[in-house]
Amino acid sequence: MTTQELQGFIDEVELVLADTDDQYEITERIAPHLSALLAGGYRLPPEFVRPSATRHQNYPLYIAPDDRWSLVSVVWNVGQRTPVHGHEMWGVVGIYSGSEREIRYLKPAADAVGPLTPAGEQVWRRGEVTVCCTTDDDVHSVVAEGDEPTIGIHVYGGNIGTMSRPSYDPATGEVHRFVSGWDDPAAGDQQDSAAAEHLTELR
Repeated sequence: MTTQELQGFIDEVELVLADTDDQYEITERIAPHLSALLAGGYRLPPEFVRPSATRHQNYPLYIAPDDRWSLVSVVWNVGQRTPVHGHEMWGVVGIYSGSEREIRYLKPAADAVGPLTPAGEQVWRRGEVTVCCTTDDDVHSVVAEGDEPTIGIHVYGGNIGTMSRPSYDPATGEVHRFVSGWDDPAAGDQQDSAAAEHLTELR
């Protein structure tokens, strides 16, 4: 599933990744390309913007054949929120529609004990782009605000659907590992990691 606009963005990301391995430079350079994609009027297909009544959806738009990066449509229904979680990779997020409240925490040291330290909140709205994470700064939770679903186009420095990642209890600092998996846009409210296999090479 590609359009000319999306393919152009994919090509731009590939050029950046071929040029540098520095995650700070990568995110700085990808952010304006994502902003341009949103500003240019790119429209996601209907099946990639469908919310679920039970939880947010992760629809794969593109997964690099070597799993070096992935492009995701993330859809929250009204009022849905994520647990506090980490990514353990770089990431850039653009708001396609709706708005999201991001609640950030300082990333705890591996041997840390006790509550997480809050690091502020911000509301991101349609058309805005943010660097959501680098490996040293990637702990947050996200809440869909307003009266319409929140849809974000996310770019991650790995196959985000298959990575083992941390989920935190912010009150205690307790950590659990999870794998988010992928949702199949053709199947509706159903998480199915196998569905990503036939979407891996989209070009």
